[in-house]
Amino acid sequence: MTKIWTVGAIQAALARGDTTAVALAEQSLAAIAAQDGRFNAMLYLNPDLMEDARAIDRRRASGEAVGPLAGVPVLVKDTMDMAGLPSTGGWAPLSAKAGGTDLIPTRDSAVVARMRAAGALLIGKTNVPIMSASGTNANNSWAGPTLNAFAPDLAPGGSSAGSATGVAADYAVIGLAEETGGSIQNPAAAQNLVGIKPTFGLVPNSGVIPLAVSTRDVVGPVARTVRDAAIALDVLAGYTSADPKTIAGVGRRPLTGYAGSLMPGALRGKRLGLYGPGWRRDAPLSAGAEALYSESMETLRSLGAELVADPFAGSGFADLALIGPTGFDERGCESVVYDLERYLTAFGPGSAIRSIDSLKRVTGADPFDRAGVLGFMWDLPEFAHLVAHCAEPPDLSAFMALREAYLHLFNGVMEAADLDAMVMPQAQEETPPLFSTVPIRETAVSEINIAGLPGVTVPAGAYPSGSAFGLLFVGRMWSEGSLLAFAADYEAAR
Repeated sequence: MTKIWTVGAIQAALARGDTTAVALAEQSLAAIAAQDGRFNAMLYLNPDLMEDARAIDRRRASGEAVGPLAGVPVLVKDTMDMAGLPSTGGWAPLSAKAGGTDLIPTRDSAVVARMRAAGALLIGKTNVPIMSASGTNANNSWAGPTLNAFAPDLAPGGSSAGSATGVAADYAVIGLAEETGGSIQNPAAAQNLVGIKPTFGLVPNSGVIPLAVSTRDVVGPVARTVRDAAIALDVLAGYTSADPKTIAGVGRRPLTGYAGSLMPGALRGKRLGLYGPGWRRDAPLSAGAEALYSESMETLRSLGAELVADPFAGSGFADLALIGPTGFDERGCESVVYDLERYLTAFGPGSAIRSIDSLKRVTGADPFDRAGVLGFMWDLPEFAHLVAHCAEPPDLSAFMALREAYLHLFNGVMEAADLDAMVMPQAQEETPPLFSTVPIRETAVSEINIAGLPGVTVPAGAYPSGSAFGLLFVGRMWSEGSLLAFAADYEAAR
């Protein structure tokens, strides 16, 4: 966009008559036309965008009530169904543009429907790595690699690379992102953005191509400011019968809303735990990360927070992780077979692809090929059986026992140390180069995704190289309101 907007600034400008939804849509399209030949964040533009914008302007002019995001440009991650546009998962067999077969939904995913109902201008769908299986980049997408708009020679963060790049490049104010193993917090931190990885079950993910929807997948926003991200979460969160697990979040949202929780002085008197080997063993911070973390600690102390060194030491929390060379603990992802079968079945008899078997038949490709991007899952217990019985619900008892163990230890330490949150660098070191085989080395991806805990990423400076440095606030389940308030207080002080 030619001007960097926030939700509040757009609402005020529209109310004064200083701009229109049509003008905002045109600005987004102009920014994409000028820059996306380089950044490659966009897969598809919304063909109805200008008519949608005109409809918002007509409603406003007639005095009709409009939603909280009326006229606000929003990007949709490719994996999220948007009626009439392909959902490819970054995979060539599901893209007619790449010689495959388009999978085109006839209705919106729950989160896209909520954005549409809130009046958002849905600009289009953004690039992802194949099946969202990379937390570092989108280099293997059928559409080609997405660049990092904040630092183009560095990895953009995955798998929500396109949504983050689009927001960082000012195509839109909000990007819809999704996380199974870092895919919200990694691109947010790598591109100097705010990201909300919500509690598992707070936001529906029905109508979203799954990686582990039964166990780990969550949808959340990326934005330039904490307030914009909080406003987006107010729209996204809440129960829907389309995703029964969201019943768990009923009564858990702040009465004032997430944006209404952002009060000055939120960090005063709060106790925050710090990163250390008690949280994750054998994963020290680089010297550069330590230096930036120390600067952030001074800011937190100046805001009245009390910092507690490595409160998880001796708790056994770090012993729960099984983190391999890539830095990822994939347990729970075996549910992808059953989850993908259910996702495809929802397309119904009008679709040529409505099951894993029909997907294989129509495309001539197997998403679970041992040599493919999901081949690592064959090391998970019972994965071979699940592939052979796609419609059979997986036995998740071992995973749920692991989640309970994580939550028991996390809650126990938080209570014993009287902590309001944890705060840590989002990554242990600088973002790796764009085409490097080195992954982003996060501090809290597997832990909070397995446990189902929320995390809020907020910009916190940059390394001398120009790589962004982000802080991650982590709290108990359903504590997004507090985490966002802490992040906003820190953001305001920088």
